[in-house]
Amino acid sequence: MLIAHDLGTTGDKASLHDETGRLIASTTASYPARFAAGGAAEQDPADWQRAVVDATRRLLAQTGVDPATVTGLVVSGQMMGAVLLDADYRPVRPAIIWADTRAVAQTSQLVARVGEESAYRVTGHRLNPTYTLEKLMWVRDNEPDVWARVRHACVAKDVVVHWLTGRLATERSDASATNAYDQQAGRWSDEMLQAAGVDPRILPEIVESTDVVGTLTEEAASATGLPRGTRVVMGGGDGPMAAVGAGVVAPEDGAYVCLGTSSWVSVATAAPVLDPQMRTFTFNHIVPGMFAPTATMQAAGASVQWLSEILSGGEDGASLDRLVREADGAEAAQGGLFFLPFLLGERSPRWDPHARGAFLGIERHHTRAHMMRAVLEGVSYNLLQCIDAFRECGVAIDRIDAVGGGAQSDAWLQIMADMWGVTVRRRTIVEEANSLGAAITGAVGLGLVDGFGAARELSEVTAEFAPDPSRTAVYRERLPLFDEAYASLAPWFRRSAEARA
Repeated sequence: MLIAHDLGTTGDKASLHDETGRLIASTTASYPARFAAGGAAEQDPADWQRAVVDATRRLLAQTGVDPATVTGLVVSGQMMGAVLLDADYRPVRPAIIWADTRAVAQTSQLVARVGEESAYRVTGHRLNPTYTLEKLMWVRDNEPDVWARVRHACVAKDVVVHWLTGRLATERSDASATNAYDQQAGRWSDEMLQAAGVDPRILPEIVESTDVVGTLTEEAASATGLPRGTRVVMGGGDGPMAAVGAGVVAPEDGAYVCLGTSSWVSVATAAPVLDPQMRTFTFNHIVPGMFAPTATMQAAGASVQWLSEILSGGEDGASLDRLVREADGAEAAQGGLFFLPFLLGERSPRWDPHARGAFLGIERHHTRAHMMRAVLEGVSYNLLQCIDAFRECGVAIDRIDAVGGGAQSDAWLQIMADMWGVTVRRRTIVEEANSLGAAITGAVGLGLVDGFGAARELSEVTAEFAPDPSRTAVYRERLPLFDEAYASLAPWFRRSAEARA
C-alpha cells in the first residue's frame, strides 16, 4: 500500500493505493486561503501539515488498513508559490501561493535586466508575478525585516516533505515552475538569480520526482500513525502530476485539460515547446527526460464557484450543480453575452496581472442561467485560445481528455467539445488525477511498477462528448468578440490597477 497527498488550493486530497497505483480510497482535509485586494493570495504552511496528518489518519480509520502495510508516501502540490523559512526551517511569514500577483514591479525589473524572450528561452516560462522568483523579490523589496530572516525558500510540497523526512529538497517539475531554473542545463539558473539579486544558496537541492528522499521522522510517524520506516518519495508539482494521472506520459497520449480552481491544457513532449508569442510555457515532466508544455489560466472553476456563491448566497454544492444544469438550456455568446474569466488576473494566453473579470452584453432578459452559461463559455473560450496557441506551434490536438472537478459536468464538457471542435472525453479519475499521478510516481520510485506506462491502465474513459459542427462554427464566429472585449478593456484594467496602487 502507498498513500499519496495532493496539496491543492482548498485542501489536501489524500488517497490510498495498492502497489500498482490503483485507487482504493480517498479523503480531503480542507484549509483556508486568504485573498485580498492588490492581488494577495496566501496560506499558512502549518495548515498543510495539519491536513496531511488529519487526512492520513482519516484514510487509515476509514479503510481499516494496517499502517504497517503502508510502504510509502508521496506528495504532489500546488506550484509556483514561495514558502520562506528561517535557519531552523520555520516559516517566517505565510506562504505566498500561485494566485498571488503582487510582484508586478519585480517582474518589470527582471524584464529590464534579462529581457522577456531571453528569460523564456532559459526557463521555458514568461516573466510574470505569479512565479516563485518574482515573489521572492517582492518579499525582499516590501518586507525587509522578514527577508533578513530567510535562509531557505521552497514550494508547498517541499516544506511538507521536509516535515515528513527532515530533508529539504525539490525536483525538476516544481523547479521548472520557479523562473529560477535553467531548463536546458537542468540546474538553477545563475543568470536569472543574479538578475533577481537572490542568493542561490537559499534554494533547495534538486532531485528526481521518483527519488526516495528519506523515511518518516519520529514526529511525523507519531502524528500520522504510520511506521517510522515508511519511505517518502519526493513527488512533484500538481500540473505535471495530473498529466501522469491522466495517462499523458508520452507524445502519443494526446492532450488533457484539468478543470480545477485554475485550469490548464497540456501535452507530453520530448523537448520544450517555445511559442514565439510566449503564450504557453513548459514544465519539466514527472517522467525523467520528458517535458509538459502547458497553458494555464488562473480562474476556471474559481469563476464558476464565485458566481455560484454570489447567486446562491453560500457555497452549497447542490446550488452549483443546479445552476450549471440550468445553464445548459440557455444561450450566452450566441446572443451576445460574454464573460471575461480574469478574476485573479490571467496567465495563458494573455499574461496580464491587471486583467479582471467582466460581463459584457448584459440585457434585461438575461437570467442567472444566462450568466452561468456565459461563465462556462468564458472559461472555455480562454482555453480555446490556449489550444490554438499549441496548434500554431505544431502540436497536434485532435482529442482532449478532461480531469478535475469541473469534468463532472456534462453540460460544460459539451460546451468545450462544441467550442473546441474536438471530442472531449471524461476519464474515471475526474477528481483524483493529481493523487493518482502521485501514486504512480511513488510506485515507480519504490520499484513497485516498471515505469510510467502503468498510468495508462489505471483510468478509463467513461463518457465522450462529440462536437456539433454547426455550434463549433458559431463559437468560432464569436471568438473575435471575446478577444476584442479583453483588448478593449485591457487599458482600463491597467489604469484601474494604477489608481488602486
